[in-house]
Amino acid sequence: MSSITTKLPTKSIIRLLISSPPKPPIFRFFSTATAEDRTQKLERIADELLDLTKIERYDYSILFRLKLGLDRYGPAVSGVSSGAASVAGSGSGAAEAKAAEKTAFDIKLEKFDATVKLKIIKEVRAFTDLGLKEAKDLVEKVPVVVKKGVTKEEAEGIVKKLQELGATAVLE
Repeated sequence: MSSITTKLPTKSIIRLLISSPPKPPIFRFFSTATAEDRTQKLERIADELLDLTKIERYDYSILFRLKLGLDRYGPAVSGVSSGAASVAGSGSGAAEAKAAEKTAFDIKLEKFDATVKLKIIKEVRAFTDLGLKEAKDLVEKVPVVVKKGVTKEEAEGIVKKLQELGATAVLE
């Protein structure tokens, strides 16, 4: 704070401090006579601000923000969290609707019997177009998603084949 005040020209600060009259009591703010005093005061402040150079105005704006308790980016807005909550609430309803109308499915291989490992690798190679090594590595990482974004009919056929071989596969 002291570094900012040292950057301000002392001449303009002294002029602002000396030229400002003492503050009136609170009851005077409600009378009509003070309305003219306030407009005159505001006009005087506006004139003094216009008389400042560009650098002095910039320094004044920084000092004014600091006096108001604002940082460089403004105050934290408390309404954002409540707005985000309402958006999330409406988004969850949309997610439920999408889940009901799901068209693309993932096939997840959960477990299999070790005796049918070779047959499962061959089947995975058939529907994923992977090489032998890639299919073997994929099958050994059980539980793993072996294919993503498949239509329901195609996914059910693949799951049925894997289950016939002795594997546990599910649609996600």
